[in-house]
Amino acid sequence: MTDTVPDELPGPSIKWIYHLSRIIFGGWWLFSGLMHFLWPHLQPLGNEQPAIDFTRALMVSGLFDWIKAIEVVLGLTMLANRAMPLTVLALIPINVVIVYWNFVLDEGLVEWTFGAMTVLFNAILAWPFRRYFWRLFTWRARPDFSLQPGIQD
Repeated sequence: MTDTVPDELPGPSIKWIYHLSRIIFGGWWLFSGLMHFLWPHLQPLGNEQPAIDFTRALMVSGLFDWIKAIEVVLGLTMLANRAMPLTVLALIPINVVIVYWNFVLDEGLVEWTFGAMTVLFNAILAWPFRRYFWRLFTWRARPDFSLQPGIQD
């Protein structure tokens, strides 16, 4: 008798957790990005003064428009399940700021919950693509100075 490893673990499979997270997180990002353009009066500024100041500074600088446009694009790519390794990488810098905003600038149970959910969703979305990301940690990579696109299937 040989020991075999089951293809699926008991309970909900990682595949369904991934897709559910992708749809929830993608919808959240799409709504959050569109809200800024369609219903700007609904944009939360925060409850604590540092969060309000930070959010207003982003708005006054014009950077907030770009962030929200990127959120729309990333929400669409998540919902379409396309370019996911790139989408996951693009989520990280914005999510670092979101997590900082939720845990440091605007503390509270709701903020901590959203900050924790952001980290959790990012981890779930990144996991299926982990093999793409390990190559990014190559310490002494060799550059390719050719004019070939280098795209491999």
